Amino acid sequence: MTHNTPLSPRPLHQLTEGRHRLMTTAQLRAHGVSAAETNERCGPGGPWQQLLPNVVLLHPGPPTSEERLHAVLLYAGRERAGGPAPGGTASVPVQPSGDAAAPGPVAEALVTGLAALTLHGFSSAPPLPSLEVIDVLVPRLRRLRTTGCARIVRTTALPTPELVTGVPVAPVARALADAVAELTDAGVVRRLLTEAVRGGHCEPAAVVRELNRARLLSRPHVVDAVDSLVAEGRALAEQRLYRTVREHGLPEPLWNVDLRLPGGPHLGGVDAFWPEHAVALELDTRAHRQQEDETVWAEHARKREHLERLGVTVVHLTPRKLRDCPEHQAAVVRTALMAAGDREPAAYIVVLPR
Repeated sequence: MTHNTPLSPRPLHQLTEGRHRLMTTAQLRAHGVSAAETNERCGPGGPWQQLLPNVVLLHPGPPTSEERLHAVLLYAGRERAGGPAPGGTASVPVQPSGDAAAPGPVAEALVTGLAALTLHGFSSAPPLPSLEVIDVLVPRLRRLRTTGCARIVRTTALPTPELVTGVPVAPVARALADAVAELTDAGVVRRLLTEAVRGGHCEPAAVVRELNRARLLSRPHVVDAVDSLVAEGRALAEQRLYRTVREHGLPEPLWNVDLRLPGGPHLGGVDAFWPEHAVALELDTRAHRQQEDETVWAEHARKREHLERLGVTVVHLTPRKLRDCPEHQAAVVRTALMAAGDREPAAYIVVLPR
């Protein structure tokens, strides 16, 4: 046998024994199955079926939810000829068992939208079998069209995928935005956004950034849901702050107070204030629409500068840091309190309930 002798085609019955029983037409050709034979087997009454363009289901029955997911990724992924794409892009794990040498798609496609939220574990997202289409996120310049169970969603830059049961999935905030873009039911939108925050999947600011990027904040039912989202996020952040103060032995502050100069102007509200140390704490829970950002940032900066000129140290904490590293945030507050003795006495400030 010479080096030019082709390998024997893999027996057809072995192709149908893979885990997902799905192949692209390119993979079938690599196994010696001609286009004519594929078309014949996918014909009426045949043992195979074409689930999506160039994607063949190697059995005649209805596809499972897992098979539909992987078919969408096979359809939207790029074919490669025996190795990762330039840049080391990881392969989508959809190869049937024992097919390491066959061409396959690279991860230039991510499941997004409602299907992604279901995979992320959202109880308010519908189960996969009930979804007529599966949203798949691809680079903007890919020449693909929505067809069958695959709905193409385009983006200028793919986010970093998260693998869920071996499936490359868009991060929660991006998946939410893609889902909301197709939803008109205000109750469903509100439930999805609330679960994202309450379930600890992501912070409100990340969701609002993605909604704003998708230009969805002009829709009244989305704006209403965002207002509920921000309120939910703030309540959770306050609970984390209370827990951090008490569990890490910090002095009990005055909670949610307004600061004023005696007979003078209002200095602003703060989430916690230690009057004997002249330390104020603010939770940065802003998730405002883009047109409000500059005004809001300027207002917060002015308040902080004014307080610090009066000798008050202002500590800013974010909900995400309180969630991920409460010990470190407690240390930040403790350091500010301990440094009070090294500063000039602060101006007399009136503290009122907010």
